Amino acid sequence: MVSTTYIFLFFLSLSVTLVGLFFSKYILLLIKTPEDIIQQAKIYLDITFIGIFFLFGYNGVSALLRGMGDSKTPLYLLIIATILNIILDLLFVLVFKWGIAGAAWATIISQGVSFISGLIYLKIKDSVLKLNLKELHFNSEFLFRSLKIGIPSGIQQISVAIGMMAITRIVNTFGTETLAGFTAAQRIDGFAAMPAMNFSIALSTFTGQNIGANRLDRIKSGVKATFLISTIFSLIITIIIITFSKELIQLFNRDPEVIRIGKEYLVIVSSFYIAFALMFVFNAVARGAGATFIPMLITISSLWFLRVPISYTLSKYIGTKGIWWGIPIAWIFGAIASFIYYKSDNWKKHINLKIIQKEDIIIESGG
Repeated sequence: MVSTTYIFLFFLSLSVTLVGLFFSKYILLLIKTPEDIIQQAKIYLDITFIGIFFLFGYNGVSALLRGMGDSKTPLYLLIIATILNIILDLLFVLVFKWGIAGAAWATIISQGVSFISGLIYLKIKDSVLKLNLKELHFNSEFLFRSLKIGIPSGIQQISVAIGMMAITRIVNTFGTETLAGFTAAQRIDGFAAMPAMNFSIALSTFTGQNIGANRLDRIKSGVKATFLISTIFSLIITIIIITFSKELIQLFNRDPEVIRIGKEYLVIVSSFYIAFALMFVFNAVARGAGATFIPMLITISSLWFLRVPISYTLSKYIGTKGIWWGIPIAWIFGAIASFIYYKSDNWKKHINLKIIQKEDIIIESGG
C-alpha cells in the first residue's frame, strides 16, 4: 500500500509539473490575465509547478497518517508550513526584494520542509508508513482499488480548480485592481476555511475508523459534535473577518480601490461560512464511508450549475458584487444537498466494501 502510494504520487506530480510548465502561459491567457501582470503571473505559476512534488508529498503523507488514525501530526506539519511560509514571505519579499518569485519560493520551500519533516517523523517512529527506497514495490491491484474510490474525489478537485479558473477569468475582465483585491481576499478566505476543512477531514477519518470497528452508532454523535464545533468556529471567524476586513486586506495591499474590493468580497462571502462548513461536515461522512460519487456530483453541480453562471450573470448587472454573491449561493445549495444525502442513509450502502478494503490494506501493510 505505502510503496504504491509513494510511487504513484511521484510520477503523478512529475507529470503535472511538466504539463504545467508547458501550458502555464496558455492557462494565463485562457483566464484573460491582464497584460501588465502576465509575465509576473507566469513566473509565480512556473515556480509553483516546479514545487508541486512537495505539495503532493505532504498531502500523501498526511492522508496516510490520518488513515492510521493520527490526525495530530498532519496538523503539526500544516502549522510548520504556514508559519514558515509567513516568515519566508517577509524575508524574500521585503528583505531580499524578490517580489512575486519570492512569494512563490516561500510557498514551495515551506511545503517541502513540511513534507520532509513528515518523512523524518515516520522514519524515527519506525512506522509501517515510512519511505524505504530499497523496498519500494508497485501493486497495480491496490492502485486500482484506491483509484476506484479516489477518482470521484479527484474529479471533484479538478472541477473545483477549473471552476476557480473560470471565476478568475470573470474577475480579470474587471481589471488589475479587482484581481488584486480578489487575490488578497482569497488568501484570507483560504485561512478562514481551514478549520472547517480540517474538522471535516477528522470526521471522515473518524467515520472510516468506526465503520472498520463496526461501531456505526458513534458516527451520528461524531457528526453532531463536528456540526457544533464547525458552527461555532464559523461564527467566530465570520465576526472577526467582517469586523477587521479592511485591516486584513491592508496586510496585502494598501491601494484604496483594492482594499474596497477585497473588503466587499470578505463581507459578502464570510457571512456564509456556516453553509460552507456544514457542506463539508455532511460530505465528510459520505467520504469516510467510501461513498465519494454523490459528494462529487454535489460539488460539480453547485460550482458549474450555480456559482459560475450566477457570478457571470450578476457581474453584468451589479459588477464585482455579483461575482462574490455566486459563492455563498453555491455553498447554500451544496449544504442542503449534502444534508439530504446524509439523512437518506444511502451512503451506508458502501460500508461493506469499505470494511473489506480496509482489511486488505492492513494485511498488505503488515506483510
